[in-house]
Parts: sequence; structure tokens; C-alpha cells
Amino acid sequence: MKEILTKYFSGEINGSEERKLFGQMEYDESLRAEYIRLQNIYALTLLGQHPSQEAEGVKGFTTFTQRLQARKRQMKARVILQYAATALLLITSTFFLTRALLLRSNAAIEMNTLYVPAGQRAQLTLHDGTQVWLNAQSTLTYPARFSGNRREVSVVGEAYFDVAENRQKPFVVTTQQLTMEVLGTEFNVYSYPEAGYTQTSLVEGSLRVSETSNKNKSVLLSPYHQVTFSDNKMQLDKLNNPEHLLWRDGIYSFHNEQLIKILAKLELYYDITILVEDPEIFNIRYTGKFRQRDGIDEILHILQKIQSFKIHKDKENNLITLSK
Repeated sequence: MKEILTKYFSGEINGSEERKLFGQMEYDESLRAEYIRLQNIYALTLLGQHPSQEAEGVKGFTTFTQRLQARKRQMKARVILQYAATALLLITSTFFLTRALLLRSNAAIEMNTLYVPAGQRAQLTLHDGTQVWLNAQSTLTYPARFSGNRREVSVVGEAYFDVAENRQKPFVVTTQQLTMEVLGTEFNVYSYPEAGYTQTSLVEGSLRVSETSNKNKSVLLSPYHQVTFSDNKMQLDKLNNPEHLLWRDGIYSFHNEQLIKILAKLELYYDITILVEDPEIFNIRYTGKFRQRDGIDEILHILQKIQSFKIHKDKENNLITLSK
């Protein structure tokens, strides 16, 4: 089955082969263990400067597989995945412990943590087939396999979920402020601690959203609606700009948005401090789209053409100052 796993992660698998693969993983522990190992490798290959280039992704995947097979023979207890390209991605997982846990023992399930650094994004497929996209400076914590009657993960930052349907096992996403429960759907979670609010936007299906600290306070979302939690209150609204979810394709979209809000997101995405000397600049509103790979400098220069302001960059202190 090694060949079909390679086809799956390189995007060459067809629908029937994919169904056969996931069906076999239900009872083949060794296949599931190999899937989890390759899943982590595949997430690493998506962190290049141009993750949309399929040929580069396939090449990187093949290289990683070869390297890790060689290292696996030398390691007795743990496999530590390290990869340095344009940034550093940390995935903590333990292959041999995970493999042992897949033998349906009573031991605790091994937890994995995937962190995406500034200026990057990543995509991975969980054991149940759920697809997850992670934005810059985001962390996903998830089990090596789902057990019990719930599929539970947690998020810090921004993530987009395309949940595999399983009516016997609800999929639960927990953030510091909100908890979301679904059977099968697509939705986006925005939960950066620095933002001061948590927002969940539903694209397809249905979604029950409750306060993490008080499950009795909940709302049921319908498609293209969102709930925002701020100041200990949940507010339900329509999703007016679905294009802002294009970040998972490397596109940042803003619609009639104040510069102060745009800059706050750019600070998170690119891990930089932006100081505005003239508060009037904050009130300017912008509508437009930017590619992640354009970088902070190019984005600010485009905004500068719409409304003139000066840009001063302090590389030593990782600081950009805007003034009139």
C-alpha cells in the first residue's frame, strides 16, 4: 500500500482509490501508522515559498520520504522531524509510541501539535479524512487517532476545516473562548489571542457554537453566517465577505475594512510590529486582495498608492512605522 499512500499525498489518487485506502485503514493498524507518519511529512512539504507549485511539493515529499526511511532505521525510540526552508515548522509526534497506541491498548492517545510560523500556511489530513488548513502563527493540537464517541481537536490562531462526515462521532473544535461541534461541514475559526475576539464562519452544513466556559450558552449557525465572541458576548451576523476565507489559498482579502484592522492582521501574519504615528491613517478603508507571498513590504506599498503615507522600516527592531 506504500504506492497508494504516495499517490494520496501527492494528489494523484482517484476517488475510488481514496475510499479503498480509508476503508482499509479502519482495520489495518500498520497502514494507519504509516499514514500518520507520512501525513506529518506531507505537512512539512507545504511550507515552501510557493506551496501551490505541485511539482515542487511532490519532489519535496519524495525527498522527505527517502530521508526519513534512512533515519528510521537508526532511531530506536523516537523519530524527530526537522525541516528548514523559508521558516521553521514544529510538529511534535512520536511514531513508535503512536504505532503502539494503534494496537487498541488502554493507554492514552498520543497527541500531535502542528505549528505554522509567520508568513506561512499548512494543510494536512487527519486520520478520519478531515482536511485542515492552518494560517500563519497558528497551532493545531490533534490526536494520532480518534477514539471514543467524539473527534476532538484544539486551535490557537486561524484554521479552516472540511470535516469528514461521521454521524456516530461528532467533530469538536475547541478554542480558548468558543467550542464548535459538527457532524460534517466546512467552517473557519479565527482565534488569535492578540486579536481580542474569536470568530467562527460557516460555509457549508450546520455548526453548533457554544462558550467554552459555559456550554449552556450556544447558537446554531446556518451557512454563510458567523458568530463573534467578544466582551463575554456572542454576536450572530451574516458572512458579508466570504472571500476573506481565501487565505487558505494564499490570498488575503479585505472589503471596506479599516486600516487599523488590516494592520493588526498583517502583524500576526508576518510577525512584525507596525507603528502608526498619525491616528487619522487608521480610519482609511480599503478593499482589495493580496497574495501571501507578496510579503509585507509589497502589501504596504500597494496600500500606499491608494492613500499616501510614508513607510519607515527598522529591520534591527523588526518595526515598521507609518506616518503622513
